[in-house]
Amino acid sequence: MNAGVIGIGRYLPEKILTNADLEKIVDTSDEWITSRTGIEERRIASDDMDTADLAFEAAKVAIENANITAEDLDLILVATVTPNTPFPSVACMLQEKLGAKKAAAMDVSAACAGFMYGIVTAKQFIESGAYKNVLIVGAEKLSKITDWEDRNTAVLFGDGAGAVVLGPVSEGRGVLAFELGADGTGGQYLYQEKYIMMNGREVFKFAVRQMGESSLQVLEKAGLTKEDVDLLVPHQANIRIMEASRQRLELPVEKMSKTVHKYGNTSSASIPISIVEELEAGKIKDDDLIVMVGFGGGLTWGAIALRWGR
Repeated sequence: MNAGVIGIGRYLPEKILTNADLEKIVDTSDEWITSRTGIEERRIASDDMDTADLAFEAAKVAIENANITAEDLDLILVATVTPNTPFPSVACMLQEKLGAKKAAAMDVSAACAGFMYGIVTAKQFIESGAYKNVLIVGAEKLSKITDWEDRNTAVLFGDGAGAVVLGPVSEGRGVLAFELGADGTGGQYLYQEKYIMMNGREVFKFAVRQMGESSLQVLEKAGLTKEDVDLLVPHQANIRIMEASRQRLELPVEKMSKTVHKYGNTSSASIPISIVEELEAGKIKDDDLIVMVGFGGGLTWGAIALRWGR
């Protein structure tokens, strides 16, 4: 039994915070932000919306897209570092909002790599036959843990949610291979006290190396080559890190998904948000090979080779 994406959805808050807006808040400039990160604007959730609300909006779309109901869900996994509360989990809040009475629910904490960890966890349940339909949501309200006086981090992050339903798919489709990893010795480079704290130089060096290596390793595990890749969907953290991954796979520019300019770094939500964007643009077809790759605080990383289609 192969586990693959049978439904997908996303949600982005309405409020747009542009680089010009940020120039009024911190000592920065549009040119500085764009040249170093590729980010032009990001979405910010309203005060009355928290992470569970963002997750709910994306999950509703994914469930409808999968042509199932919330009561068909067996498990809900929410990847987030910005839960409404330490407990109950966002996943439990989401279960209640959806009315998914049958579903077990838990949060996954692997920072920006959380969506990968969620997919790989769901794959085990489905392929073992234990569960049929698993909802995985990457949802973040990073604006609530961003120091808006720190120009090095304030320019990077945005709010949003992306969701997929994983279920059984036809032979040859779905998750073909995965690569997960962690290096706790690097935890000091990206962490949260009250706000997000980051050693940008060290995170950049780690990400450039790891994203490229993980992408190549997951292809090797799947018995595929760089030439087989139809679309690279990297975690949307920084255009320079993303470009390094693309160049490592020797892919043309049009084969890499890019949404960082519109939404900034939305952590665990960035990859599913990007996939929806590419689907809407008609850039993903059945049987396309997609490589998803991400990294995050922990330090954590993950890559997945996915054959699209049901």
